[in-house]
Amino acid sequence: MQLKLEVKEGEIVALIGSNGAGKSTAVKMIAGALQPIAGTIRFEGEHVTGRPAYEVVERGITLVPEGRQVFPQMTVLENLLIGAQTRRARLKLNQNLDHVFSFFPRLAERQNQNAGSLSGGEQQMLAVARGYMSCPKLMILDEPSLGLSPILVQQIFDIIIGLNRSGISVLLVEQNAHLSLQIARRAYVLEKGRISLSGTGKELLREGHR
Repeated sequence: MQLKLEVKEGEIVALIGSNGAGKSTAVKMIAGALQPIAGTIRFEGEHVTGRPAYEVVERGITLVPEGRQVFPQMTVLENLLIGAQTRRARLKLNQNLDHVFSFFPRLAERQNQNAGSLSGGEQQMLAVARGYMSCPKLMILDEPSLGLSPILVQQIFDIIIGLNRSGISVLLVEQNAHLSLQIARRAYVLEKGRISLSGTGKELLREGHR
């Protein structure tokens, strides 16, 4: 894999491509879940290359992984509290919970319910909300629309826009290129581990990446 990409402060940047293109591998390296063999990863001017995931989260990068990966036997509230383990997050715990429940009123209604009993869409909302609880400066969302109905997909994308407007930069990894390019300021197309094309979301939409 060899790629160069950048997310500027306040942006939504889309990383699109087919299955097996290397999207999830790329973002796991950024988040510290996988270690790169070569290359450099910088965040706010500092090297985070090869740092363990917990240090990367502490610095402000949060990965919401593909497949939701909530803790099914724990309540919604307990899942959210697991996301609030960084120093900054613990200081803003109550404030962030209030924000989460305003973004996701359904989670507020179900906060004492086990996460495993939620619908697929609700579990995806919980995964995003748990990521928000870590006080991220950059949130990486890996296939957030996977397996959801069209109505729920639109809701998730509206939530992503809202998170971005609250001040969080977003790197969005998606197979749903059309919706991703509609909300992204810039985008990269990944093919077989390499960036084959880049530009603004509107430019790539015009070129037919739908």
